[in-house]
Amino acid sequence: MKEILETIITNLVDKKDAVEVKEIEDTKSVAFEVKVDESDMGKVIGKQGKIAKSIRIVMKAVAAKEHKKSSVEFI
Repeated sequence: MKEILETIITNLVDKKDAVEVKEIEDTKSVAFEVKVDESDMGKVIGKQGKIAKSIRIVMKAVAAKEHKKSSVEFI
């Protein structure tokens, strides 16, 4: 799951080396903390948070295949 999220994020940003994805896994849930460069934060969040919401929806679908819940937090 982490690889999928990293692929999505790195394709959105300009500074690909500044992308950090931290995965915190529990028995029934997975939480992701995404860090990007400050100049790329707007590209990841999008207007009115639409891109961030879309990323969260995709990750929920991927986690549902493994019978888990997911959350994505942008730091």
